[in-house]
This record gives sequence, C-alpha cells and structure tokens, in this order.
Amino acid sequence: MSDTRTTGRPFDEIVVGEQLPTVRLPLTVYRLVMAAGSNRDFNSIHHNSEYARSTGAKEMYANTSFLMSSWERLVRDWAGPRARIRAIRGFRMKSFNYVGDTMSVLGEVVDLRREGSEGVVDVEVRCETSAGVTVGPGVVELGFPLDEQEQG
Repeated sequence: MSDTRTTGRPFDEIVVGEQLPTVRLPLTVYRLVMAAGSNRDFNSIHHNSEYARSTGAKEMYANTSFLMSSWERLVRDWAGPRARIRAIRGFRMKSFNYVGDTMSVLGEVVDLRREGSEGVVDVEVRCETSAGVTVGPGVVELGFPLDEQEQG
C-alpha cells in the first residue's frame, strides 16, 4: 500500500465495506471557540455556556461548519490529497455536540464506480457522542483520478 499522505489512496485498493479510521475530537471550550471564530459564527450558543443554557441547551455546542469540516477531515485523512470531494448528501443534525463530550466521526465505503477518468467512492459518514448519533448518517462522494491502466 502506498503512503496516502503524499500520493493519495489508489482507487483500485478501495473495497465496499471498508471502515475508515475513526476521527475522535474532544469537544473542549478551546476547540469550539476557535472553530466558531475561524468560520465567523459569532452566535453565543457556540462559545458561551451561560448564554447557550439560557436558550434551553444543556451547554455550548459545536456549529454546523465545524461538524461539516469533521466529515471532510475523516475522508481526506483516509483518501489523501489526490481525491476531491464531489458532494455531501444527507448531512442532518439530530442532536447537539456539547462541550465536554468527545465526538467520533465514522465512515464506511458503501459504493464504488467508474465515471470516465475518475473513480467515484461513496462513503457513509456519521458523528457520534455519548448521546449516540448526532449528525447523519449521510454520504460524502469522492472522486479519485484514474491512471490510464485503471481506466481500461
């Protein structure tokens, strides 16, 4: 197997049913404040516990951009730099991802196909905390460049 950090994951080594290595993200105050600031989501529910509780939430919680980026991190860490994200479907927040919990981002290859000069992989992704599934499941569709012998 090649080093995916530099060359990317070869399409012909991917199999349906393959589990992606889980990404675990402790939801610390620092992480949520930095995420909210980096994507300019200054709603206090994402960085102020007292305010979040005043709205009925248990605690401050992760914002949508952070959660979507966690899906991207999962598939990019696994696929490498040559793959591109073609689509994200079924991203649905079911419950909050609260500060103090650890969020696990999980994925499984559910479909493979060839489309012209590209291999296409569908990865089912979800986020889980101690409360269960919090986001998804949904699908991240990835495109992998095929070299000439893979296209044939």
